[in-house]
Amino acid sequence: MLKLSMIRALWTYRGFIWSSVMREFHGKYRESLLGAFWSVANPLTMIIIYTVVFGQLMRSTLPGHEQTPFAFSIYLCAGVITWGLFGEMLGRLNSVFLEHGNLIKKSNFPRICLPAIVTASALINFAIIFALYLVFLAIIGHWPGIALLAFIPLLALQILFTLGLGIFLGTLNVFFRDVGQLTGVVLQFWFWLTPIVYTLPALPGKVRDLMMLNPMQPLIAAYQQIFLDKTIPAVGPLLPLIALTAIFLVLGAVFFISRVGEMVDEL
Repeated sequence: MLKLSMIRALWTYRGFIWSSVMREFHGKYRESLLGAFWSVANPLTMIIIYTVVFGQLMRSTLPGHEQTPFAFSIYLCAGVITWGLFGEMLGRLNSVFLEHGNLIKKSNFPRICLPAIVTASALINFAIIFALYLVFLAIIGHWPGIALLAFIPLLALQILFTLGLGIFLGTLNVFFRDVGQLTGVVLQFWFWLTPIVYTLPALPGKVRDLMMLNPMQPLIAAYQQIFLDKTIPAVGPLLPLIALTAIFLVLGAVFFISRVGEMVDEL
């Protein structure tokens, strides 16, 4: 019932959500001479740097892909781009209610709209970077083919996991401000504890076993498998993340609903 009421509220206020997303996107480049060009230039620069710097240097660290041009660039970008969406969403969800404290005090609207705005904005930024990545794959002749279809459910799983965790932390951060600072620190460690800029087989056995406790490890590995190996990932390794996602979605929704009425007093 909680989730259904949230969905109905989001649908009713869809115009408010979309206008807020567009206002935020345009506002980001309002004072810039080149405008939205920078939304393309920045990720394009990132892909070029990763390709030039890592494309040849790190190819030998990917067993079975020694003959694949730009193998490590494909591997690295698949992880960095998708982690970027996770990091942006979680970082912003963590502080979304604090940042919009004045709006919450002055306006009467479903507070769940704020996480929806963050998610839509992050997805627009991600879509631009991801489109450039697909163009890069097409140019170098490494199109993933039918395996690309597996990307959609993986992305949906990632978004739901981030939403559940982010709404829970964002609500908690209103009442305990240290949560925001701690989340930023944890995200930095979390990135480096996820095999993105290095490979899992390169780690010692005991360290690899510990890495399996990282819920983002199988998700990032699945993305890398799609774009580097051009194969559809198995569902088995993702089952713990699926269970964790369900838990955080329920926990986040229940905690948010139970505390949303107290937010105005805390803000």
